[in-house]
Amino acid sequence: MVFWIAIIVVLLFVLWGAVSPSTLADTTTAMLNFTTEKFGWFYLIVTFCFLLFAFFIAFSKFGHIKLGDDDDEPEYSNLTWFAMLFSAGMGIGLVFWGVAEPVSHYINPPQEIQGSSVDAARAAMRYAFFHWGLHPWAIYAVIALSLAYFKFRKGAKGLISATFYPLLGERVNGPIGKTIDVLAIFATAFGVATSLGFGVLQINGGLSYLFDLPGTFTVQAIIIVAITVLYMLSASTGLDRGIKTLSNLNLVVALALLLFTLFLGPTFFIFDTFTTTLGSYLQNLIQMSLRLTPFSPGTWIQGWTLFYWAWWIAWAPFVGMFIARVSKGRTIREFVIGVLLVPSLLSFIWFSVFGGTALEFEIFRGHPIAEAVQADTTAALFSTLHHLPFGTILAGLATLLIITFFITSADSATFVLGMLSSDGDLNPSAKVKLTWGILQSSIAMVLLYSGGLSALQTASIVMALPFAIIMVLMCWSLLKALEEEAREYRKKERERRKMLDRMLLEHEQKEG
Repeated sequence: MVFWIAIIVVLLFVLWGAVSPSTLADTTTAMLNFTTEKFGWFYLIVTFCFLLFAFFIAFSKFGHIKLGDDDDEPEYSNLTWFAMLFSAGMGIGLVFWGVAEPVSHYINPPQEIQGSSVDAARAAMRYAFFHWGLHPWAIYAVIALSLAYFKFRKGAKGLISATFYPLLGERVNGPIGKTIDVLAIFATAFGVATSLGFGVLQINGGLSYLFDLPGTFTVQAIIIVAITVLYMLSASTGLDRGIKTLSNLNLVVALALLLFTLFLGPTFFIFDTFTTTLGSYLQNLIQMSLRLTPFSPGTWIQGWTLFYWAWWIAWAPFVGMFIARVSKGRTIREFVIGVLLVPSLLSFIWFSVFGGTALEFEIFRGHPIAEAVQADTTAALFSTLHHLPFGTILAGLATLLIITFFITSADSATFVLGMLSSDGDLNPSAKVKLTWGILQSSIAMVLLYSGGLSALQTASIVMALPFAIIMVLMCWSLLKALEEEAREYRKKERERRKMLDRMLLEHEQKEG
């Protein structure tokens, strides 16, 4: 039932976007503006609370509890695990925004800072760290931790609704639970389909830079078909081969591009930028986490921070479920530290290398990076690489990275959608994954053709508001389950001590 309801809802929205993209765009934009204007405070508070909750759980008395049985060991090595987290979580987004976001903030910083100034450059890097650092990974960690705990520790179904058992009991199998699961599928399918469409645009941008291919719908349709074939082949090989192999490949290619750019670019400027921005980020973390501008009109916070927080929450069902699936056997403390700190650090390094290089070129060498970003965001990375030695080779490596990240994300998404629509099956059938894979690509193609892609992205982000409430309740449910487990553990310890005392007493009586 969940599968068919989700399919019907998704198809209806796609039909709306194909027939009347302007109407869908106007409607969803109005809804997004309403939620960010009226509930922006809620997004900021709840996201900051997710970060605090994640650290609390990690360093509390629950930190030693395993996501699985007490004798379970992790299924994947640390390196493979980190590669999977990075690839599914935000790999392709970092490639897209690594140059574009810092340069965009430099041109148009928060309203109290003058654009294209030294202060704007500092703020640009600090907010890039902020938007891609601890907060989004805390959102992912909260939902992934809940899913992994209830699935591997309690033997529940691999569904988001299953995490509500301590609050709802058997009602998780009724209409309330089904609604939660349909909402998760809805957000995941739309989020992935729009990312697929925007990713195709960037691949097209890379191929245009390398081979002068035109940015036409025909070229984009061919790219979608080719990518679909590749990620469906990967999906058919299963989690332990397809996604695992591609995730490791992603990490190797990303590190190669990162190191080449670091040492061919302004190396010491990059190190200085990383150091000073990390300090500024940590110093201003709480202030940025709760920053709104009620006394000065402007839409910067709404257009960037609130948009990002809603986007990460909309992506949380997909990324959280995938992270949960590959994290069996780790302790809660190990899980939270791994999910929060390692990917965040990689994001900081990435933005320092690519954003720092772009800003150094713009500010000190007079290369028109800002002009290129304003003209075409998808070409921002290639415009920066163009000014480095071996720029064409680096652009080819970047295009390869976009493609492999893209295949991994789409592969992971079909896997998660298959789980969500197959009653939590950890190994959904190839038929179900194939259905979702073709549907995602079809959605992207139809909306690229009709111009409704941005509207669908906005629609998925609007769903973040109800899902944020669901995530708050997930935290409550998880805490309740952990407290219950702690009580049961203390009860068993008391019984064990009593039994030992009794055995010692009996032994002393016999000896006497």
